[in-house]
Amino acid sequence: MRFFMIGFGQAGGKILDLFLENEKRRGSNIELKTLAVNTARTDLMGLKHVPMQDRILIGQTVVKGHGVGTDNRLGAKIAQDEIETILSEIDNRGTHEIDAFLIISGLGGGTGSGGSPVLAKYLSEMYSEPVYAAGILPAPEEGKLYSLNAARSMISLMKYVDNLILIDNGAWKFEGLSLRESFARINEEIIRRLAILARAGEPLEEGMVGEMVVDSSEVINTLKGGGITSIGYATSLAEPESKKKLLPFLRPKKEEPIMESDKAMKISSLVRRAALGRLTIPCNIKSAERALVLVAGPPEHLDRKGLEKAKIWLEEQIAGVEVRAGDYPTRRTKHVAALVVLANVTDVPRVRELQHMAAEAKEGVEDAERARIEKTLELFDEDIEPLI
Repeated sequence: MRFFMIGFGQAGGKILDLFLENEKRRGSNIELKTLAVNTARTDLMGLKHVPMQDRILIGQTVVKGHGVGTDNRLGAKIAQDEIETILSEIDNRGTHEIDAFLIISGLGGGTGSGGSPVLAKYLSEMYSEPVYAAGILPAPEEGKLYSLNAARSMISLMKYVDNLILIDNGAWKFEGLSLRESFARINEEIIRRLAILARAGEPLEEGMVGEMVVDSSEVINTLKGGGITSIGYATSLAEPESKKKLLPFLRPKKEEPIMESDKAMKISSLVRRAALGRLTIPCNIKSAERALVLVAGPPEHLDRKGLEKAKIWLEEQIAGVEVRAGDYPTRRTKHVAALVVLANVTDVPRVRELQHMAAEAKEGVEDAERARIEKTLELFDEDIEPLI
């Protein structure tokens, strides 16, 4: 899946940067077109793997390179004012070889939250390729303003993107870690999922042939419809720990071949763990309209029967009947990983909660604004006539 990846704002830029780092570390041969867009110069300069020519600073005349804070209305205005600059940079990099656009942003802040819907609108109008967004929802403890920003941004994005992949910071708390440390772990989990999705339909390593190939058109057909998507992921060691821990002289001289039924069971179990485990945003799996399964790992640990069994199980779980499945054999890992994409889910408690918090926040902001104005007017004598 050849994405044109655009990291918009601080969170989006950081995830794009980590994604590129991960691809370099793995020696990936996947061709990517990338762009990092921000109103804060320090955020752009802090990136390590996005090439300098792929970093765009916008809003210099308004915020002087200092960012927009949490004002996503200002973020949207700046993006609107400078949309021609952004689109020109995208066009200069070429779009004829891409399968889709992917805009990555945090929905609770200012630049990405406000700017990504503006960019999505113009991309959807100008290009025939689908436009996806990966939006990161703020945790409840980040405050009501962040919830209000996220609700505004999410509603705006839904109008223009072909699918919105949501990642809920609030559902990804790690025991014993600070909020900052948890965010770092969340970013790692996002990268793992995006990395496997980006490999769908791409040329395999030399000598590696998938038994069930998922190409980019199948990913596009899974994500069509303009809904919300949640992604599950699970992984296991390709070689059991018990065998790894054996001393060399205790290991059998010749490894016994892995039983086919054992492989099928492991693949099927891994896919279930991915679908029922920690999703990017918690949802009722039965409300999904479509699903996609992609399993990656050493070829001798992949199994067509296991994948087909997992596909049948998933068909019984979701509301719709469209389930696509494929494998990606690779020698670059000692793990087997399963990715489950649940597309167009409709039962998402966190979204309902976010809308409720946003409504409260909006009412609170309006009440506070009225109170401030009234308190300020009380400072002046009513007998004094205004100038106009």
